[in-house]
Formats: sequence, C-alpha cells, structure tokens
Amino acid sequence: MTHLNNEPEEILDLVNENDQIIGHLERSQVYAAGLHNFRVVNALLINKQGQLWIPRRTAHKKSCPLHLDFSVSGHVSSGETYDQAFIRELEEELNLTSTHISWKKLGLITPHTHGAFAFNYCYQISYNQTPTYNRNDFSEYSWLYPEELLEKIAQGEKAKSDLPIVLSQFYSNKHR
Repeated sequence: MTHLNNEPEEILDLVNENDQIIGHLERSQVYAAGLHNFRVVNALLINKQGQLWIPRRTAHKKSCPLHLDFSVSGHVSSGETYDQAFIRELEEELNLTSTHISWKKLGLITPHTHGAFAFNYCYQISYNQTPTYNRNDFSEYSWLYPEELLEKIAQGEKAKSDLPIVLSQFYSNKHR
C-alpha cells in the first residue's frame, strides 16, 4: 500500500508483552485492527521552572486532531530503535538535534502494565525556550506545569490518551 504522495506506507514492528518483535504490519492495518502491541516514542520538553511545552495537534491530523500532545511524538518504524525514532522525531517536529540539547530517558509504559495506547518509550528534553516547531504537526502551544495540564484534561480538554498516564508515572508532584 502507498500513501497519496506515492511513498510506501510506514511498516511498524509488532511486539509481545516483553517488547520483543513478533511481526510487522503496515501502520494503517495496525490501526484498522485496533492493535496496541506496536512501539511509539514520546518526549516532553521541560524548562528550568518545571513547565512542560505542550503543543496542540493540527486539525488535519488523522488521529487525535486538535488534541493536546507530547512535545515530540511518533511511531517507531520497523527496524528502528526507540532512541533512533526519538532523534528522528525530535528533528522533524521541533527542529532540534539530540547532540545540541540535554535529554534523558524516563522509561517505558505499556498497554499491559499501565493501560497505555502502545509500547511507549518516554523521554525528557531540558530546554528553556520555545522550539521552532513544525507547523504541519502543531497549531499552538502552552507552557504548563504537570498539575495544570492534568487539571485541563480532567476538565474535558482533549488530549492524547497516554499524556495523563505519562504525567502520572513520571511527573507526579515533581516540579516544586
């Protein structure tokens, strides 16, 4: 299958409960089948005040249009490591290179253990300014403390489903 722009469709690795590769499938087939055993990366950009840079997805996104999102988010393509996907998405979405910023791994959340949408490896980027983000991915942004973001979501603000899980797992009462 190919996209409308004649590029081949992204192939994703399917994994078992231990995050070991058990197969491969086109992205559209993964979503059509409602599968959750594939890999994604997400990162949150945090400033020295402990605020997170939270963008809003553009209206034309296939999944979660106009939802609040991670600072960086993307699928891990077949044959790619979590770190490779993070570095690629960081450049595509925020125009930042991993060698010129401070970042760290936070950890993995999974559908089986945390109720996550997919096998989601999370990263944190220390950065004190608004990045030059990709306008095709994001329409606007806010700098929010984790608790403020959780409150917005609790009040009905649409957000990617793993965002509150990651905040609760890695940012509970940590900014003060």
